[in-house]
Amino acid sequence: MFTLFAVSAPGLEQFTSFELRKLGLIPADTASSLTDHNTGGVEFMGDTAAIYQANLSLRTASRVLLRLGNFHAAAFSELKRHTLDLPWNLYLHPGQNIAVRVTCHKSRLYHSSAVAREVIAAIGVALGKSVIPTNLDDEQPDAGAQLILVRLVNDHCTISIDTSGQLLHRRGYRLATAKAPLRETLAAGLLFASLWDGIAPLMDPFCGSGTIAIEAAMLANHIPAGILRKFSFMDWPGYDNTLMASLLATHDETTRIQHPSSANPPMIFASDRDPGAIRIAQSNADRAGVAHLIEFVQRPISAIEPSGQGWIVTNPPYGVRLSENKDLRNLYAQFGNVIRSKFPGWHITVMSSDISLLHQLKIPLDTGLNLVNGGLKVRVGRGQVPTAAKN
Repeated sequence: MFTLFAVSAPGLEQFTSFELRKLGLIPADTASSLTDHNTGGVEFMGDTAAIYQANLSLRTASRVLLRLGNFHAAAFSELKRHTLDLPWNLYLHPGQNIAVRVTCHKSRLYHSSAVAREVIAAIGVALGKSVIPTNLDDEQPDAGAQLILVRLVNDHCTISIDTSGQLLHRRGYRLATAKAPLRETLAAGLLFASLWDGIAPLMDPFCGSGTIAIEAAMLANHIPAGILRKFSFMDWPGYDNTLMASLLATHDETTRIQHPSSANPPMIFASDRDPGAIRIAQSNADRAGVAHLIEFVQRPISAIEPSGQGWIVTNPPYGVRLSENKDLRNLYAQFGNVIRSKFPGWHITVMSSDISLLHQLKIPLDTGLNLVNGGLKVRVGRGQVPTAAKN
């Protein structure tokens, strides 16, 4: 069994923990202490199948790390000795490109570059051939390098190997984006936060690139988040292609049993006033294989109409991200007027960096959930449109 760590953006840890429980990777009765909302992720135990399953299925995690070593290292000699003892041959090929990222806090080994050089040299010795250090940009396509993370705190060293490769929000379907795109992991988090049941109608009237609607369609139909992409562990010497194929086949069977022929897909509606955004959203949905589950319409907020009782989950524009010098209060006030008059009883989840904009909706909202979108702190408002609406 391995010690694994699912990295999550601030605020999403609780949803990553929920997902791991649903996947059976954390026992349902496990104490909540496994999830520390200040640590940026969730630690869990698992075998090789768990590594593959977590990467394939998790919707709110950014990457999955394998804890390779934990040891005391107050001197470079200790760091070298313990690093040499780790089973690098299971994860790296001699001469492979690697990227080593180091953080040091309150440790006698405090120079991150020197620590990285020592780790890289030790890995080369362990493999019998020097590895090639390189730099990785999380926002750029995979360069074929294996990421290794080294953390030194109070002279205790933790070495982890990344099992994911590109950050997990890169699902593989979104090649084009509208303005201020929402990360797929954050969109999934909003859906979990909304408590949408996956059956009732769901609407995103500010759909942009279509991320919320696409993630909703994949979630409701049990389509794995990583079905379209590859992962770092696929390049490991011991990669088990048969095991991965078995996991994919299990997902196919689950989808087919629970949603026969998609005969009763959830009603998902996505709209935007920008026709270019709608074209992009439709193209992304096509690549995700869920275009037939979503109705995309180019229309302004004033023209949206309900279909039964359901959920609105949306990420409207807010000043710091778009139209920074424009007053968006009128837009939010208009949005509030429309949903109060047309959508009584609907559940609503809406995200904004400015709580005063949420107040313009004039709907009782719980604004206790804080997230981060593109480095910007945002507030999530959740509530239900009053049935006796006041305009």
